[in-house]
Amino acid sequence: MSEAHTEQSAQRLATVRDRINRGMDRRSFLRTLVSGGYALGMATWLGVDDFLAADDGEVPVVTALVREDPDDPWSIRERTRTVPAEWYAAVESAFELNQRLARIAFTGYLGSAVVPGDHESGTATVSVGVSGDGHSVSEMVGELAEGIDIKAETIIDVDEIQNGPEHREPRFADSILDGGVPSGVACETPSSMATLGPALYHPDGQRQFFVTAEHAFMDDHDTTDGTLHLPREERDAIELGTVARYHPAEDVAAVEPTGRVEPTSRIETPRQPRVRGQFTKFGLADLVAQDAELEKVGALSGHTTGKIQGVDAVTCFTDEFCRRGQIRWGGEMDLTDGDSGSVSYHRDPEGEDDDVLIAGFNNARTWWPGQSYVWGVGAYRLTEQHGYHF
Repeated sequence: MSEAHTEQSAQRLATVRDRINRGMDRRSFLRTLVSGGYALGMATWLGVDDFLAADDGEVPVVTALVREDPDDPWSIRERTRTVPAEWYAAVESAFELNQRLARIAFTGYLGSAVVPGDHESGTATVSVGVSGDGHSVSEMVGELAEGIDIKAETIIDVDEIQNGPEHREPRFADSILDGGVPSGVACETPSSMATLGPALYHPDGQRQFFVTAEHAFMDDHDTTDGTLHLPREERDAIELGTVARYHPAEDVAAVEPTGRVEPTSRIETPRQPRVRGQFTKFGLADLVAQDAELEKVGALSGHTTGKIQGVDAVTCFTDEFCRRGQIRWGGEMDLTDGDSGSVSYHRDPEGEDDDVLIAGFNNARTWWPGQSYVWGVGAYRLTEQHGYHF
């Protein structure tokens, strides 16, 4: 962005501050931000105090939903930090352009993702995947992309080049601690094996669920036995529960516990990290700006780490519909069949040593030349669309 644009952004921030110094309720505050030119994303700001506390060249954004009490999943609260206003404006514009591309869905469009630059650069890129017979991205986007870098990548037919996964032995739950089973171990549906995620919570009735990939169950849910089991080595499997709700667009199945075992907010590694909450969309963008890595523990491939390659991604590779709110991270070797249902996570920057925040829910990987990443739905998307949180 130009120096003039940066100065204009700072002036607008100062003008908005002048207009709200006398105090107002949250709704009026948001209306004032809109009138000041900040139409999108302002609902993720905590409020007037945070806004007034920031310097003129900065804006506050909510980066995570975090438990005040680690043992109380209902004590979830928003966490904010300030980021450069120029960077915020670039990333917000990229998010908006990315969603416009998904709505247009021009011929050959296979998906897109936002790639924020570092904070100092004040930039963001939208990466667009197109098939060889698709329209020119520059022709389709035109003036919509003004001020945003577009990176177009041609992808060959993904249906003809899939390779079979390497055979690996699954990770079984070694023990059940205090009546709970951690994330990252194998679970079984009537038709396949997947990975068990950490406890998923919903405020309606303060319900808790086991969670794994929806595609691990057969497509016809009306005729499918929706029971989920916990297989154990040389011991009988344990029934965990029955699916309460399928979410095909997010590829998530929420399973109501019906037995003696309950879901936990722990991940199966030697240090047993504790899930303390989850990142928001801007929290993930902030991680990209810091060149941070995500981790995951899958039932087949175990523990891996990798860089975030795109956020708020749209994926149209595998179904008749496009999946939104996706994260791209790591490489194709970081996920294999049986790992679906695992979560990606990052250390909580303000928590204790073993606290982590969930980034997203892993569903699939690339299998075509030229690209290499894992994709899955962001935790924030589950919250926005269905009210769940980790």
